[in-house]
This record gives sequence, structure tokens and C-alpha cells, in this order.
Amino acid sequence: MTGNDAFKSIDTYTDADSKRTIRGAIRLVAIALAAGVPLLWWRLGWQSAALFAVGAVISGSGLYEWLRLMSALMARMDEAAAPVKPIAPVLIGFFLRLGIAVALLYVSLKLLDGSDSPVLALAAGLGLGVVALSIQAIRLIKSWT
Repeated sequence: MTGNDAFKSIDTYTDADSKRTIRGAIRLVAIALAAGVPLLWWRLGWQSAALFAVGAVISGSGLYEWLRLMSALMARMDEAAAPVKPIAPVLIGFFLRLGIAVALLYVSLKLLDGSDSPVLALAAGLGLGVVALSIQAIRLIKSWT
């Protein structure tokens, strides 16, 4: 984060700041995906790289859906806001993405080699969202101290 993005304290943390934090986590997942796929392809083969990519896409899309859901709920809770959009499309998108993620996991594990390396690469891809959010949280804590 740059000096302009630094937060003075947790009391000044706004909805826009939380959106920026999740967008930063999505950006970190994209960077890890771009760096990890060629490296895994070179070291462990295309199956591992493909499963890592599947996991990273699922992780990144989960963060994006969480951002959409959080934004829709925050808009509903804000009394001074303009008329809010219906939440049904956001919820439908959330559950649709969840179903697609499950199907993508099943198909990718069924079609690609199920040995240890590719499955571990898939787990690493799925864990990217947690790692990216943890990095963002550490950045926030560091800016508050």
C-alpha cells in the first residue's frame, strides 16, 4: 500500500477500504497464478499447472463473489444510500459460482492425473485466496501500528 492508502486506525476503516482490500487480494491471486503456472508446468508438468490454475481461478472467483455479496449487503445496511438494487441476482450468482466450482473441481480431478503432485497443486491454488487475504490483513495491521 502507498502512503495515500494507509489507514490511521481501525476506527477510520470504511466500506471502500474493505473493497480495496479484497480487490488487492484478488490482484495477488492473479499475480500468483501468472507466476505459478509456468513454474509448475516446468517443474511438475502440465497436469499440475492446470490443477493449480483451476484452484486459483476458483479462489479468485470466490473472493470476487464475496466482494459482490459484501457490497450488496453493505448497501442494504446503509440508510443514507440511494435506492439499492435487488440482492437476488447477487445471491443467484453466488450459488451459481459455487455450483460451477464444485463441477470444475470434480471434472478436473477426474480428467487429470490424480497422483499426489497435481492434487497438491490444486490445494495450493485453492489456498491462494486465504494467503492473499492474510497478506492484505498483515498490511492493514502494519499500517495501523
